[in-house]
Amino acid sequence: MRADKKLILATLSLLLAGSALASPDPAMDAKVAELQAGWAHVKYEVKGEDAQLADMEGLANQAKTVTAAYPGKAEPLIWEAIILSSEAGIKGGMGALSLVKEAKAKLEAAEQIDPTALDGSVNTSLGSLYYQVPGFPIGFGSDKKAKAYLEKALAQNPDGIDPNYFYGDFLFRQGEYAKARDVLNHALAAAPRPGREVADAGRREEINAVLAQIETKVARR
Repeated sequence: MRADKKLILATLSLLLAGSALASPDPAMDAKVAELQAGWAHVKYEVKGEDAQLADMEGLANQAKTVTAAYPGKAEPLIWEAIILSSEAGIKGGMGALSLVKEAKAKLEAAEQIDPTALDGSVNTSLGSLYYQVPGFPIGFGSDKKAKAYLEKALAQNPDGIDPNYFYGDFLFRQGEYAKARDVLNHALAAAPRPGREVADAGRREEINAVLAQIETKVARR
């Protein structure tokens, strides 16, 4: 992997396996569910960076269409942001910064509309961006803001697999290994999400990977 990719986004995984859809608009929910399923397929089932990038770019265009069709709705904005961030993570380099900045702006717009949408995914998403994107002068990253958003996300959805995963990963990167282990194990205990089997399986693999890194770090002490 190129050094600049690691510098800009490290192993950026703002690839949230979105929460249950519960809006009063079934047509919009169906479109958002298509984005969720498409994201999970590209993230966890498509092999090869070139193929992943092409598919994620196509999905981002689809997401823009959904967002435009439902102005003033938080859910499409959240998923467009997630997909843009995922595209950035695959693309890497300085060009990825414009994508994550666009994702951040969309999440902030969704936050203004409904900060509770998708079980608080706005807070999880923003928190994830703030700790994975480099700070000034390269990017907008901030561990302080990340912590605040992730703790807010956990207050909204304390048993969710995504907020627990990202908070656990954040704690790991902060060197708080014991607390990170507890949070990540709580993430593994999250209830399965109907229809989200691919996303849940992929997320659990990511959780186990971080847990393995924790054990390696602890063993070296």
